[in-house]
Amino acid sequence: MPAPEVFDARLISTRYLSPNVRELVFERADGKPMEFLPGQWVNLLLSLPAGEVKRAYSIASPPDGTPRFELAITRVLGGPGSEHLHAIPEGTILRAVGPQGFFTRGPDELSPSLFVATGTGITPLRSMIIAALRARSRAPLRLLFGARHEEDILYHDELAALAAQNPSFRYVVTLSRPAPSWQGLKGYVQLHVPEIYADLKASAAPELPHVYICGLDRMVTVVRDLARNELGVGRKMVHQERYD
Repeated sequence: MPAPEVFDARLISTRYLSPNVRELVFERADGKPMEFLPGQWVNLLLSLPAGEVKRAYSIASPPDGTPRFELAITRVLGGPGSEHLHAIPEGTILRAVGPQGFFTRGPDELSPSLFVATGTGITPLRSMIIAALRARSRAPLRLLFGARHEEDILYHDELAALAAQNPSFRYVVTLSRPAPSWQGLKGYVQLHVPEIYADLKASAAPELPHVYICGLDRMVTVVRDLARNELGVGRKMVHQERYD
């Protein structure tokens, strides 16, 4: 596992993934490759009027041997860190510390996997999924992503294209507050985990799937308990990362 280090990161491009989520693409200012495992995170050190603050963000991109890495930041009203990161221009240099974290999945992992995410909890799972597909993994992969509204779906076109190009990967979205025109799944992610897990388990037999969960604390707890207590997933096969 790569050791964490302190380095300067230059913001090279941005875009909005949704009305409240800004993607920030950084590169190491020293030009060294950004070495990390899919699922890991970095701390950004932000100099604000009230003093320096530290904020942790999962890396959304897969490791590719270049200095670049991507983050996705939800703007929280009144949150000085997120509001600062939504305002900084391209060219800004920030101090970073990383990579860090043990919520990882190697690109060569052969186990079938169900990924469950809400909001920017998709970021470490996106890193894991793209890394696996680039490594030509044949492990069956399923992604269940939950959002409130259709405009809140992150990376939708990219993930739909990956699913269309890779028969081993399936991607579904559920909305908790859908418009009347929405034709996809409805409700919270935990309503759909049992069916998707059962389908994955049947297609991957005799191997048992791992479950990777990332999102707000309450969702992670509910899905973790569901996986362990109702679906019988072994404790060591349920992996989680949560944020407030």
